[in-house]
Amino acid sequence: MNRRENLKLLLTGSLGTGWILSSCTPEDKAADLSPKIMGTPGGRVPEEVAIDNKLLSEKFFTEQEMAMLTILVDIVLPRDEVSPSASEARVPDFIEFMMKDQPANQTPFRGGLMWINHRAFELFNKTFTELSEKERLQLIDEIAWPEKASKEVESGVKFFNMLRNLTITGFYTSEAGFKDIGYIGNAPNVWDGVPQEVMDQYGLALDQKYLDVYLRSDERGNVAEWDEQGNLKR
Repeated sequence: MNRRENLKLLLTGSLGTGWILSSCTPEDKAADLSPKIMGTPGGRVPEEVAIDNKLLSEKFFTEQEMAMLTILVDIVLPRDEVSPSASEARVPDFIEFMMKDQPANQTPFRGGLMWINHRAFELFNKTFTELSEKERLQLIDEIAWPEKASKEVESGVKFFNMLRNLTITGFYTSEAGFKDIGYIGNAPNVWDGVPQEVMDQYGLALDQKYLDVYLRSDERGNVAEWDEQGNLKR
């Protein structure tokens, strides 16, 4: 299975495309837009907040299903020396929410968990949560590689593809996921001009008479002023 380093390469070029995300709406400053249970504050109309709070107050997965889900997402994205595991980034909670937000996925996903348990009984006569780590990986290896999987486990392949997509989406839209790929969003920056070595390489130079009025990083907060002749003042 591809691990986090390969996923980084894919995701750094895919932020904002193909992910299972809620739609954005203009901020209504007159309303209290913060969900009362959890979620991202701001940028939500009251109707969206009400829907989110309703979904967050409901429960979809059983305790047994949540235990299975926790194990499965950590197989997809385990903890490493840099970042937490998928379960530590609360990916199971994300998938729980998505099952309620997109109910068409409920039957396929729950059916997939049932398939995993059934396969565990076929192979080892135990439930999935009772398997050893080696046994779990043996089962998952049957369905983690679609091109190599047999027809016998086709249903498991479809489920694992859904699980993997949701796990990656949940992790890399979390704070831990953003830190993992080094994404910081919009941030103030200072441009000091073309590096001197590049100017030298192409035989270029800044006009000496303008050097003292070019934008300097230590003066970037100053408002520019011009004299009556239209010349920039210091």
